[in-house]
Amino acid sequence: MSETWRRFGRADLPDEQRGALRSAVRWEIFTICYTTVTIALVALVVGNSQAMRTAWIEDMLSLIPQLAFLVALPFVRSAPSRRYPFGKHRAMGVGHLVAGVALLTVGLNLAVEAVVGLASQEHPTIGTVRLFGHTVWLGWLMVAVMVVIVVGPVFLYGPAKARLAPVLHNKLLYADADMAKADWHTNAASIVGVLGVGIGIWWLDGAAALFISVGIVWDGVRNTRSAVVDLMDRRALTYDDAAPHPLAAAAVTRLRSLRWIEDAAVRMRDQGQVLHIEAFVIPRRGRVAVDRLVRASQAVAALDWKIRDVQVIPVDVLPEEADPAR
Repeated sequence: MSETWRRFGRADLPDEQRGALRSAVRWEIFTICYTTVTIALVALVVGNSQAMRTAWIEDMLSLIPQLAFLVALPFVRSAPSRRYPFGKHRAMGVGHLVAGVALLTVGLNLAVEAVVGLASQEHPTIGTVRLFGHTVWLGWLMVAVMVVIVVGPVFLYGPAKARLAPVLHNKLLYADADMAKADWHTNAASIVGVLGVGIGIWWLDGAAALFISVGIVWDGVRNTRSAVVDLMDRRALTYDDAAPHPLAAAAVTRLRSLRWIEDAAVRMRDQGQVLHIEAFVIPRRGRVAVDRLVRASQAVAALDWKIRDVQVIPVDVLPEEADPAR
């Protein structure tokens, strides 16, 4: 593979991650092209349905994670410098935050609009169109479009990105995959809203729009919260924020296995795909040779490709905030 894909900050990516990164970029580009087509298709049939308009706007918002990933990637791959001594890995976290805030802001606006529409008892109308010489109710075209376009996010690029996210430890990619796999909720709600108008239950359209907008708000809240706490140096968690990252315990175990170390604990932060570790060790003797500290740092760094910066600090008492992995 080319040098462009090999370099990742200070060090090279392993072969598995290199291939996963190339695949992730291809899937993000495919998603942008696919979503652009779906936006155009929905625009042709959106009509006066509030649910369809909300789903259409959600399709536009769904482009933000892919664009954020592709824009952040060149920064993430750049090597550390004196101006950016830790590299620019947090660019991915910034992209995650931008996507979350955009979803939250627009989702709240759409939710308010849906509530106002329901309160004012707006009765949407869906007319007919001439298609191949026949008069067709526009609602059937809306339903057909929403059924067809759900194939991509639910069955193609959603599952593909979900497989790649843990390999790359990329939370933005995982959030993108999670939202894509849940797209069927939006499509199902918009279909219910359209069919509700067709059978005379006018409020189903507004209710479907509210359901879709609440989903957008929830995605915005989750992604904004996750990005903010990571940028605030919360303890490192797994790619899906489900549990503390197991590499913290692995690092402590590796350090305690060294004969000259009596006890150890670590502070591990997630810089966006890579991890920074401050390891505190209590030596069995008062003095520690520099080469032992270097070898201990190398032993921890060798645990996983994601560990890029390791400082081993001898202390007489372990800091309370450090993780002892008991």
